[in-house]
Formats: sequence, structure tokens, C-alpha cells
Amino acid sequence: MARSPPSDPLIAIIGATGTGKSQLAVELAKRYNGEIVNGDAMQLYAGLPIITNKITAEEQQGIPHHLLGYIGLHEQTWVVGMFVWKALSIIEEIRSRGRLPILVGGTHYYTQSLLFRDRLPEENGEVPKTAFVKDTRQEWPMLQQATEVLLEELRRVDPIMADRWHPNDHRKIQRGLEIYLQTGRKASDIYAEQRQSLKECDTPTDANGSPAFLDGPSMRFSTLLFWVHAETDALRNRLDNRVDKMLEQGLLDEVKILNAFAESQLAKGEPVDETRGIWVSIGYKEFKAYAQALGRGGANEHQLEKVKAEALERTKISTRQYAKRQVRWIRIKLVNALFQANASHSLYLLDGSNVDSFEQDVVAPALELTHHFLTASEPLPDPNSLSAIAEELLTPRRDYDLANAPEKWVRRHCELCGVTCGTEEQWGMHVKSKAHRKLMSKKNRAEEAPAKDVKHAKGGADPATYDSPSRSEL
Repeated sequence: MARSPPSDPLIAIIGATGTGKSQLAVELAKRYNGEIVNGDAMQLYAGLPIITNKITAEEQQGIPHHLLGYIGLHEQTWVVGMFVWKALSIIEEIRSRGRLPILVGGTHYYTQSLLFRDRLPEENGEVPKTAFVKDTRQEWPMLQQATEVLLEELRRVDPIMADRWHPNDHRKIQRGLEIYLQTGRKASDIYAEQRQSLKECDTPTDANGSPAFLDGPSMRFSTLLFWVHAETDALRNRLDNRVDKMLEQGLLDEVKILNAFAESQLAKGEPVDETRGIWVSIGYKEFKAYAQALGRGGANEHQLEKVKAEALERTKISTRQYAKRQVRWIRIKLVNALFQANASHSLYLLDGSNVDSFEQDVVAPALELTHHFLTASEPLPDPNSLSAIAEELLTPRRDYDLANAPEKWVRRHCELCGVTCGTEEQWGMHVKSKAHRKLMSKKNRAEEAPAKDVKHAKGGADPATYDSPSRSEL
């Protein structure tokens, strides 16, 4: 059957940090008269181009970029409804100029909420429509409290959800309490009902044998999605090198700017909440202590180098962990949502593992697919047919809801790595990971060193005089 050109086209580019999403977006915009909409929560903040990994003016190549450097340091990251509302308005403006909107960014929670009509509780009839565009913290001052206060209240009204999240995960804790305040119902009960509904659904098929979800999510626009993917080892090296480059380019200067701002707010009696917003950006929390030590002066040079090396290693680990979380969101949540919306044909995986052949492996096929999508000149190919890795990663994981049911939630936190796992399966994967084993080996060596020093000391030195390693040294 012939396909007509889309009247409301949107290109969305997703993928882990460091895979080249922004580069692809610019190339598509240059060829197809596009404008780019930022979908990264940290890049909403003005300034701080290094710590937020903003695309430079030179890299933008004159292409208009929207929602980039949009809010100040004193502002909290937008609730998802605010982002969707702003992005929808900008997309409409771009189309009014006869241009193509291109969404790009790594906050896939934002992206998915924008792409689907019913990804937000506000659109499911669970909460009032007005909550869609306003910050509910103004209506419920409780939501502006510190993370530990929110967690205590969530534990009181919905202990299942309280036990689900890391105690420092402000956004998820706040959202669980927000749902309760808006609906009068526990978020855990709402999610349980949704899982039961899916479990009872026999997944009927349409005339072509495709799943026909009668009450599933639906797409807002005619959307073509590109997942710029990179194999783990290739991406790991790329991300490690990028962190080194960030440090060379002035990461510490931006950490000092944030420290100075936090100190000025504290002097006013308005301390910042460092569990949310720009304060959780990767690089700030890892280098905060080092930057403060430099500012105080008088520190031992050897000790400073140790603190710096540890901060650098933790920044690299945090960046790699973030990339894994981004891929996991796409692999499980977005792929399943597209499947339920009968839109699996919209997502194409492009292998950007080889930087030297990025033009050939990513840009060229994306340009061709976009041409066919916009003109309907030829049928679009089956996304699974592009490569073996595409066939593997684009296949929905139907066992996800069962594996992550509340009865499987067992929150475990690794103090060494700063990682929290929600199930025993996730914990098992974490303790076997290279990053965890590396830090554990380093910790064990540090703990063994004082004992060896005592054992081999001459003159019967008192063991009590040997300092045990501080947490920052482990």
C-alpha cells in the first residue's frame, strides 16, 4: 500500500552519551532544512558548557538550536510536563517556518514523554490537566523539601515505592509522592494495575499480524527515530578520553563556579539542594572536594594528586554508568513502548562504534532513511534488517515487567561505586562488573597496606600510630 509523506514529521535522535547524536542532528538539519530541539536536562542550564557537554557554536554550524542554555543555576530542572509543553510549542514554531524539527538529547525520560500522547499521568486522567504545564511544587510546598524529608513522607504513604529508590534519587522520590498528592492513590498501586492489565491482555494482532494494542500508547507525531549506538568497549574508551579532555578544557573552573554559587546561596540562608538539578551533573560532585582543597591551599601536593586521580576515575565510572542507564532505558522502556504503539518500524539503530567511519556508518544511512521518510519515495526497510545488532537490540523484552515486579524489588546500595540496584539480578550484574571489581581490588590493597607496614616495621612500632585509609583514599 502506498504511503503518503507525513504532514507532521519529527526526527528524534537518541543514544548513550558520547555516541555522536549532536553531530548527526546537525548533518540532518543541514540537508533537510531543520532546527534542533535539545532534549537533555543538564543542557537546559545556561553556561557550564564543559560539565554539561553542550555542542559548541562552531559545531552547530549555524543551525538553530532550541532549549539550550535556557534556565539559570538557581532554577530546578523542569518537571517532565514543563519540558513537553515547551518542546511542543517550539516544534509548532519550527513547523510554522516550513522547517523540520529534530529532537536530540540523552534524557530519554523527556524524549519518551514527548513522543507518546499518554506517557504522562496527566494525559491518562490520573491527575488534573493543569498539572501538565505547571510545577506542582508550588501547589504542594512539601515537594520542595529536602530529599530525606520527601523520602520519609513517601515511606509513610507508599512504603513500596519508598523502598524502590535510592535514598538520594530526588526526582523519583519526589515523583512518587507527587503522584500520591495529585491522585490520592499510591503510585505502587497504579503501576501494579497497569502491569496486571498488560498481563491479562492477549495482545491481539491486526490484519498484517502486527500487535494491535487497543489501549496502549500512541505517537504524537509521524516520527522517525535514530538510535546512535556504540559497542561497549569502543564507547568506554571514547568516554574515558572525553573526561580527560573535559579536565584539560576547564572542568575545574566550572566546578569552582558552582561551588562559589552554592556558597553565596548558603550565605543568604538559601542552601542549594545538591541532590537534584545541575548539582547532580557528572563531574561536579566528583571534583567538588578537589576544587575546594585547591581553593583552601596548604594541602600536601602528593595528597592533592591522589584526590584528583580519584575524582578523575570516579567521573569516568559515573559517565560509563550513565551511558549504560541510557541504553537500558531505550532497550527496555522505549522499545517496548514503540512495540505497544505499533510503531516499532519507526526506530532504526545505526552503529557508530567506529569513529573513523561515522560518516559512512551513521550519517549516510540516516540521510537516506530521512529522505524516504519525508518523501515517501520508497518504502522504509525493516529496522531489524539493517544489522545483527539491530535485530538483537530492537526486539522487545516482554519479560521486563515480570522481572521488575514489586515482589522482586530488593534495594541494595554499593557504597564503593555509588550504585543502587533494585533487584537481586541487577545487584549480581553490578558486583561482577569490571568497574566494581576494580574499585574493590583497590580498596582491598589499601586495607592490606597498613597491616604489611606494621608486620615489617623495625623497632616495634605501635600499630596505633598507623593511619587507616580514609574513605577518599579507597
